[in-house]
Amino acid sequence: MMATSYSAKDEDGHITVSGPGAGTLRSKKPENTAFKQQRLPAWQPILTAGTVLPAFFIIGLIFIPIGIGLYVTSNNIKEFEIDYTGVDMSSPCFNCSQNYSWNSTRPCTCTIPFYLETPYESNVFMYYGLSNFYQNHRRYVKSRDDSQLNGDVGSLQKPSKECEPYAYHENRPVAPCGAIANSMFNDTLELFYNNPNGTKLQIPLTSTGIAWWTDKHVKFRNPGNDPNLTAAFQGTTKPVNWRRPVYELDSDPENNGFINEDFIVWMRTAALPTFRKLYRIIQKKNSMVPTLPRGNYTLEVVYNYPVRRFEGRKRVILSTISWMGGKNPFLGIAYMTVGSVCFLLGVVLLIIHHKYGNRNNSADISN
Repeated sequence: MMATSYSAKDEDGHITVSGPGAGTLRSKKPENTAFKQQRLPAWQPILTAGTVLPAFFIIGLIFIPIGIGLYVTSNNIKEFEIDYTGVDMSSPCFNCSQNYSWNSTRPCTCTIPFYLETPYESNVFMYYGLSNFYQNHRRYVKSRDDSQLNGDVGSLQKPSKECEPYAYHENRPVAPCGAIANSMFNDTLELFYNNPNGTKLQIPLTSTGIAWWTDKHVKFRNPGNDPNLTAAFQGTTKPVNWRRPVYELDSDPENNGFINEDFIVWMRTAALPTFRKLYRIIQKKNSMVPTLPRGNYTLEVVYNYPVRRFEGRKRVILSTISWMGGKNPFLGIAYMTVGSVCFLLGVVLLIIHHKYGNRNNSADISN
């Protein structure tokens, strides 16, 4: 029996065996590097009263003023909400909500009067809101074909399987396909100002500039280079719940087809079951006159979107904005809460340190 010998090398983690059939074996020991042997330089903070207490006070002194500023700014934003679901019998939209469905051929119109107690000075943003509508459902979110929405001609004629069962209708491809597009919000909202002299003045509503720039110019495109959208969408059919095809959404060619901004806004799904989406913008025309003066108004609704089947609710929101966006008091409350808790903890820990810290130091000195 012939003896063999080996030599271990800690530097590289290899074992060399000498003798017949000798070779280099790979050991399970990690290589002797700073990273694998955990010898990299590190810094571990030492928590003492001199470092922790100032940190709590600094966080409190910074967060509390920021929270107060955010909360005051949010409260200065004017917002008016109108629920027009029509659940109550006294609601002007009650008959529409009871009788309307997706298959209704005749649109139902209802009129809702309301009063603005304060004038709206700057641009006013008009939103529609839905409740109990779960756009965040996994299968609902996936039910779309982004290639088709980006103008790919092949996907236009052969939609993705993710769109099923809304990919084909009567053996023709659906454009746009999917459950998101099929359930697009389609109520028509118009706003009128009731003059004291008895006349009604329609408020001009801007339908462009409501979608994200990247969505409008990057993610959504019409198929082909043909300006005639009727020819570009030839061979396709509209979604089942739509009243007209996608190339008839708007008379403006820059806001028609897949690049229609109402459609783009709807296709950006919401994260929560109660949400709002931008519908129109009321531009300020004259710096001397409020955008929406104080007084009586009328909201005229063409009731096309049924919500009774999922026990949902519909509403219209008129709102101004600030540098921080729309009305959101939660952010300011959160900052003030965190700052107050940190400041309170700093005071409590300072009292404990003042009461017991000197006693411990005296004991150490005596020992």
